[in-house]
Amino acid sequence: MLRLLLIFASLFLLPELGFAEELATAVAPEREGNAILHLTGTERGIYTVLIFIIAYAFVVGEEFTGLSKCKPVMLAAAIIWGHAAVLAASIGVPVEELHEEIEFDLKEYAALMLFLLVAMTYINAMAERNVFEALRSWLVRKEFNYKQLFWITGVITFFLSAVADNLTSALLIGAVVTAVGSNNPKFMAIGFVNLVVAANAGGAFSPFGDITTLMVWQAGYAEFFDFFNLFIPSVVNYIIPAFFMYLAVPDEKPEATGEEAVQMKQGAITICLLFAGTIATAVCFKQFLHLPPFMGMMAGMSVLMIYGYRINLLEKDEVNAFDIFNKVREAEWDTLFFFFGVVFSVGGLAYIGYLELLSAGMYDGLGDTTANILVGVLSAIVDNIPVMFAVLNMGLEMDLYQWLLVTLTAGVGGSMLSIGSAAGVALMGQSNHKYTFFTHLKWTPVIALGYAASIFTHYLVNG
Repeated sequence: MLRLLLIFASLFLLPELGFAEELATAVAPEREGNAILHLTGTERGIYTVLIFIIAYAFVVGEEFTGLSKCKPVMLAAAIIWGHAAVLAASIGVPVEELHEEIEFDLKEYAALMLFLLVAMTYINAMAERNVFEALRSWLVRKEFNYKQLFWITGVITFFLSAVADNLTSALLIGAVVTAVGSNNPKFMAIGFVNLVVAANAGGAFSPFGDITTLMVWQAGYAEFFDFFNLFIPSVVNYIIPAFFMYLAVPDEKPEATGEEAVQMKQGAITICLLFAGTIATAVCFKQFLHLPPFMGMMAGMSVLMIYGYRINLLEKDEVNAFDIFNKVREAEWDTLFFFFGVVFSVGGLAYIGYLELLSAGMYDGLGDTTANILVGVLSAIVDNIPVMFAVLNMGLEMDLYQWLLVTLTAGVGGSMLSIGSAAGVALMGQSNHKYTFFTHLKWTPVIALGYAASIFTHYLVNG
């Protein structure tokens, strides 16, 4: 934990040495057309950084404390903006301008929150119709051996995470690994590492697969189909560590479970097709109508609601009626509120001026390529969401190659440590101590090799 605090401190505080003359600069329009206070050298400004560090220490320690990750960052966001407001008033910034800054972050959050809420609702609806349970049951009943299951679960997770988020994909397929490997701790440990790498790699090449990719798409730095240029680098990122892990998988066959087939409920396939149509609608709204993608997602949500009404008419089951609002209620609100805390915490630090310093220290000092590779390394220590949101708020001028590079590194960098992604943290909780930080750390060298190889592949394919 001390190491994490020192890294954060170095990122935000050390650049002060090179920018001491700018600390008293008045407000200047530099953050996405908005203002920056340039008050990073003040005691109150440094205090906001420490608040963010402490909040994120609680996020990293969620597995040990049991404290939901959204709670500390939401509190940090309120404290940071409270201090930002005092700092703004101290140099005479009009209240209206302060409100504009808050509204800028609110707009960013609202667009992503609505998009993710619809996607989560569709995933929950498919789960309620037994789509994923039927897949799990089929895999268990086929009685594959461990080596076959290793590749099957990994490949399914890779492609599933391109349309669902990496957390959902890892948890769904993690249930399969748990069901068939409960009597073989070695397979479970390797299988879960495999799922984390596959989920993060699969989400990197699709705006629907990872929040960081979605943020870059909605920010307009790359078009929807541009991200598919990352498909081959993403495959390389998964295949290289998977090959080495495969060599350690037991060459055995799990015991037969005698499990019966799970039947999907009425309308399950149709809901899957509606989800695909909703994705297509969101893309069309962005590409052809130049509207935010969440508008297309909300249109798809309305279609799901109408189809849910039809399901109830056909099933006539008042006790177990298909209630779309239950699916909304079951969304990952912890993740959505965590995202709120991240957006406003980072937004507040950006308003004070810390992202400008971070940008100068990383991108001006190291160059775009080195800085973007470092972003992926940071994502292994800190969740990739705040890292990417910080990058997007730096006002960087990079070409498409560099934006795809940072999308790739932020998406797959978290695989190097179990705490580097939501998928890893969730699977540690699901595995009953069979998959831990240290079992993952054992494979970090080969995962890092895959990380480096994917960057080189990106250079060869898209450079």
